[in-house]
Amino acid sequence: MTGYRLTRLLPADHLHHALRTDAREGLSGRPKRLPPKWFYDARGSELFEEITRLPEYYPTRAEREILADRAAAVAAATGARTLVELGSGSSEKTRLLLDALRAAGTLERYVPVDVSESALAAAGKSLIDDYPGLEVSAVLSDFTHGLGLPDGGGPRLVVFLGGTLGNLLPAERTVFLAGLRAQLMPGDWLLLGTDLVKDPAVLVAAYDDAAGVTAAFNRNLLSVLNRELSADFEPEQFAHVALWDAENEWIEMRLRSLREQTVKVTELGLPVHFEAGEELRTEVSAKFRRERVERELFAAGLRLTDWWTDGEGRFGLSLSRPFEDGSD
Repeated sequence: MTGYRLTRLLPADHLHHALRTDAREGLSGRPKRLPPKWFYDARGSELFEEITRLPEYYPTRAEREILADRAAAVAAATGARTLVELGSGSSEKTRLLLDALRAAGTLERYVPVDVSESALAAAGKSLIDDYPGLEVSAVLSDFTHGLGLPDGGGPRLVVFLGGTLGNLLPAERTVFLAGLRAQLMPGDWLLLGTDLVKDPAVLVAAYDDAAGVTAAFNRNLLSVLNRELSADFEPEQFAHVALWDAENEWIEMRLRSLREQTVKVTELGLPVHFEAGEELRTEVSAKFRRERVERELFAAGLRLTDWWTDGEGRFGLSLSRPFEDGSD
């Protein structure tokens, strides 16, 4: 594929090894938990795409609205020659930024970072076909364990969209943002998408839609464990739960056992006992206020320069840059 280069920073068995580790630790813990990254096998990705089109699920539309309105302003402020996207997936929303940077005359390179080699290759081919002359330097990496951003091509604009930052717990966000800041050079920028605190009824509905698509998405995690680790979960024996934690200002998704049962995870040699009503936490999705975003960026060594929301104030995009001398 002309113009496409892939740097592999993960061993071939990384995902399987990581799933084994997460399953052993999470299913043996109290309370039981699993990280949300395991939602996204082929079926999970299809279900999530369906979720983004549901009337209850506003974040994708709200973020796209901001990007459509503000991409030109981002391009003008950053003058970025390289666009880096963390957790790039299909890279669809990124096209708004690519178009703006190309229109500004600065765009030279796109660096998608993702754990899925097939997703990187598909997005790379599509973008090269649609953006003649664009260099696509893909990085196969788990952004929560070290980014490995390629050098050069500055100024670089790193984008982390979709509110994915909220899937990290506060301590994990601190580590992640500090690690990201350590790889940024003078002149680089960060564009960050964060879902905002709002009416709990609106938030819960976004994670518990009337059509049951999010419930199917949540239960699909058990199918991933069945396939990859030879487990014998019966997904229909678990109820989808979404609730608002007002103290922590986050949504939690859980799977609640409908009866007392013991599940065998054969590859791990692990029996997992559930009491009737016991819950397995599958996702935390933190919601933010501007003050928290600014505070967490500042703690990592980044200064917020611009803040935009959609017309209804549901979602926020922040543009920040490293402190020039290590201080504000």
